[in-house]
Amino acid sequence: MPLDPSYLEYPHRSYGMDHDRYDWSMLVDRKPVAWPGGKRLALWVNVSLQYFPLNQQGKPFAPVGGMTTAYPDLRHYTLREYGNRVGIFRCLKAFDKYGVKPTFAVCGRVAERYPYLLNRLVERGDEIIAHGWHMDAPHYGGMDEGDEAMLMERTLDTLRAKTGQPVEGWLSPSKSQSARTPDLLVEHDVKYMCDWINDDMPYNFRTSAGDIVAMPLSTELEDRFIMQANLHSESEYADQVQDAFDYLYAEAAEQGGRMLALSIHPWMLGQPHRIGKLEQVLEYITGHDGVWTASAGEICAAWQSAQ
Repeated sequence: MPLDPSYLEYPHRSYGMDHDRYDWSMLVDRKPVAWPGGKRLALWVNVSLQYFPLNQQGKPFAPVGGMTTAYPDLRHYTLREYGNRVGIFRCLKAFDKYGVKPTFAVCGRVAERYPYLLNRLVERGDEIIAHGWHMDAPHYGGMDEGDEAMLMERTLDTLRAKTGQPVEGWLSPSKSQSARTPDLLVEHDVKYMCDWINDDMPYNFRTSAGDIVAMPLSTELEDRFIMQANLHSESEYADQVQDAFDYLYAEAAEQGGRMLALSIHPWMLGQPHRIGKLEQVLEYITGHDGVWTASAGEICAAWQSAQ
């Protein structure tokens, strides 16, 4: 039976996008972006410093990368803690060795539990963005709006107070949002969010409180996704990142500046048997003259200026 015509009649039914959050556009047709210094590719290395509670509730869903066995799941809990105790410092050495400027997505609970680590990042001058309160406190559809606002405020207030930074970027736990999350972010003075991964470049996103920039943080090139979820090897991780770089770098020569977003977890790549592959990737990318390594906030600001 054919569909009744009324099936296709609903709010925002239109050519392109069926909503008014952002404009429909093809990447190839957009205004070319010129990065500072005439660079072809902006490298955004996002490092997630996460806290997974041992008494995980998993409501309304289990956090990505969280506990998987019966309480107390010390096997996974201590592995995640390894990243904040050991792995992160190997990553910092790699960034400094290759002149990479990372961005750190930090849970509010990490700021409370690891003051030395947070102070180390602040002293280095690294940008801190919010990564939710902890990984078992998601923002999700059906969540009470007041509860979500309080959770967001608690996270941002804690990070802003402990870092002295404006903390203008946001990455939700598990990249999960409610329908109101972008609006609440703007109301709490957040300038860009990293949860929407439907593009290779930043784009403008409308909310009831004003505009915010969507900064797509690739899941496909995330270390945890490649090696833990897809069960690929460390060498395959390096191959995929380098392949993505080669393609975007060549594309940028024809269509204007591009962005390569790498999502890193110290409990994954900070392991002694994996850190060499991170170094390999960074050495390869920074070995090209047309690469601009910058924080997420700097890339966002440069993109806005180019518009």
